[in-house]
Amino acid sequence: MMSNADFRDDTDCDMHDQHDPLHGRKLRVGIISPYSFETPGGVQFHIRDFAKELISRGHEVEVLAPGRRTNDMPLWVQTVGTSFAIPYNGSVSRLSYFGFVGAQVRRWVRQGHFDIVHLHEPEAPSLSHKPLTMVHHPPLVGTFHAAFNDYPFALRFFQGYLNRYLRPLAHAICVSDASRTVAQRYLPQDMPVSVIPNGISTRQFSLATPIPSWQGDDTSPTIGFLGRMGEERKGFAVFCRAAARILDQYPEARLLCAGDGEREGKSIVNTVDQSGRLMDHMEFLGRISDDDKARFYRSLSVYVAPQTGGESFGIVLAEAMAAGCPVVASDLPAFVAVADEGRAAALFGNGDDRDCAAVVCSLIADCQTRESLGRAGQNRALQYDWSSVVDQVLGVYAEVLS
Repeated sequence: MMSNADFRDDTDCDMHDQHDPLHGRKLRVGIISPYSFETPGGVQFHIRDFAKELISRGHEVEVLAPGRRTNDMPLWVQTVGTSFAIPYNGSVSRLSYFGFVGAQVRRWVRQGHFDIVHLHEPEAPSLSHKPLTMVHHPPLVGTFHAAFNDYPFALRFFQGYLNRYLRPLAHAICVSDASRTVAQRYLPQDMPVSVIPNGISTRQFSLATPIPSWQGDDTSPTIGFLGRMGEERKGFAVFCRAAARILDQYPEARLLCAGDGEREGKSIVNTVDQSGRLMDHMEFLGRISDDDKARFYRSLSVYVAPQTGGESFGIVLAEAMAAGCPVVASDLPAFVAVADEGRAAALFGNGDDRDCAAVVCSLIADCQTRESLGRAGQNRALQYDWSSVVDQVLGVYAEVLS
């Protein structure tokens, strides 16, 4: 287990202080997660890595989350001990809302003596909702992550309630224009809103060492997918249909599939291609560590992001681009933004496996274009490095505290 001190680095602190919006002031920051840290997810990873970056700059951080503690959680993560599963935005999220947790959260805020409390997804029925009912509280900042293909009925139904309930927020942060479009439907009209993207450690991905057994060549390329295969919105079925077409042109291609849901993934593969040819070229890697994820991207000929909806940012694109991996992605609005309108990643029509296969095959056939796209993606990914993202969030903190 890790404490705040495990992430301190005096050199990093000195470097960041040169452009610190707080001018050297060190804060005590409380961060509340709506989702349990027991299961991985984009919001949890965002909170974890954001907290690490703050700690590396000398700030004190505590995180409160639903669920139970596990041995691999840092000491600065506390939990309320309970959670329940609920379908949300095409996935299943573990939240905590009922019973004693409201009093528990409010007590945590009071006893924390925080300079600022940062709530993630405060519109969701979970822990981040609770401090908004406090009469006396530190300044509250909220980050909104969610984006939807169709605006959910529950949000439409509670829109007026949320408009009133979220008024205690001093500032709202949205991770993309797509999430801002959703949040502005229920945020108070006079609420200050900033768009600040999710962050990544570009150095981790750019310096990763490829795994030789995963690497391919021009005749036997390796094409990668990463995501929960059982979630329809992650687009694994689109990837499989495109892969079957790619094999027609590149019969020696290898398909590396990382992430949860191998059983569901194999079922999808068998549905798409009952001949077994596609399965012969698939390798299921399961859930991989952060280090292996970076090496995974570095080893691929092309990474495919076939998500069909519900994506507010596109962190997988930014990570693969940071590794210098040529990326082919569906043209979701959030992905188009990260891909710099197609200049940093190649785009295909959402859900169109024929278009996806054509774009992948054109890149495999053109080594020069593929390498150029990889370099453009790597340059683009620098905008999402945590050093830049945290500067922007600290700028919001400085504005709120002033």
